[in-house]
Amino acid sequence: MSQFLIRTFTSLSAMVVFTIILGCSMSFLDNTNLKDVVEKVSDGDTLILRDGGGQKQKVRLGCIDAPEVPHSNKQKRSKKRRDINQFNWGVKAKNRLAQLIKNSGSRVKINVVDQDEYGRKVIELWLTDNTLVQEVLLAEGLAKVHPEYMKLCSSKDIMLQAQTQAQRQKIGIWGDDEFIDPWQYRKLSG
Repeated sequence: MSQFLIRTFTSLSAMVVFTIILGCSMSFLDNTNLKDVVEKVSDGDTLILRDGGGQKQKVRLGCIDAPEVPHSNKQKRSKKRRDINQFNWGVKAKNRLAQLIKNSGSRVKINVVDQDEYGRKVIELWLTDNTLVQEVLLAEGLAKVHPEYMKLCSSKDIMLQAQTQAQRQKIGIWGDDEFIDPWQYRKLSG
């Protein structure tokens, strides 16, 4: 009789473990797990997300700095070469980010790494197919790794590798001798 109980208990235990594992893997693959929805792409490294509870929040892509976009009418009308150059690359970065988000059905996964001086969450951003958005922008030469932002990024090695490859191949901003790093551009435009 004790052999019967041991077999029954073992079989039931195996069924419970199997059910738990199956349930976990199914929920991992289910898109309902992706609770954050992108409401708006503000520029090449800033988004407005709506979380699972319906709350909207402005977030910034961590570890990188994308070229600036014009924010004021004065900036939009500027004839300065450095402004035109920066804004052209900024618009390209913004449009590429919007395209990536759209192709992902506007659903994303985030990893919060910090909070910036404006109260925005600083995040690593993944699409539904597990593509790291920062890696794509860096690989396409539409953003640069910002040394000050790298310390908290768990994916920093991936990002540095993507940037190095774009730099070697002179892709995007790396092929533009007139391009000014976004953080230097902001200082000059002060």
